[in-house]
Amino acid sequence: MWKRKKDRDDDYDDWRRDFFDDFFSFDIEKEFRRMEEWMNRIMKEMQSGGEIKGPYVYGFSMKIGPDGKPHIQQFGNVPKRFGIKEENMEEYREPLVDVMEGDKTVSITVELPGVNKEDIDLDLNEEEDVLTLKVDTPDRKYYKEIQLPCKVKPESVKATYKNGILDIVFERAEPKKKKGKKIKIE
Repeated sequence: MWKRKKDRDDDYDDWRRDFFDDFFSFDIEKEFRRMEEWMNRIMKEMQSGGEIKGPYVYGFSMKIGPDGKPHIQQFGNVPKRFGIKEENMEEYREPLVDVMEGDKTVSITVELPGVNKEDIDLDLNEEEDVLTLKVDTPDRKYYKEIQLPCKVKPESVKATYKNGILDIVFERAEPKKKKGKKIKIE
């Protein structure tokens, strides 16, 4: 029942080595092989299509909404053939956009590095409350349709562009109504 200390240490080392080597090494090696196969498949797809378009951009932005819940939004221009994006807008990048709704205004911030303000086209569709942003230059191409959270006054728009950041501010068509109920104290 009682083994010598050396025998107990050897048994523990054998168990630890077997457990951790099998647990970590096997899974990590398998994961690396899977990633390598995936990358090789993507490279073959890109090469078989002739001209490689890009760069590809894909990511998520997260912000806390007025309801206190996190809102996660995808952005990028990853083509449909990689199974991530529905649109076929490979040559355009989708810029990172943040829409903030205030009591009297709607503010939109867009990251557009590497362009001049003269290259930015903004178009407001008042019926659908959609702001379309497009940049089409030989070096940079951006495209994004931004759904506005409410009706805005088109004549009130103020847009500024500085250091790759486009800021757009609209006045709300109707002030935001405060929700709540007056409570009578007895």
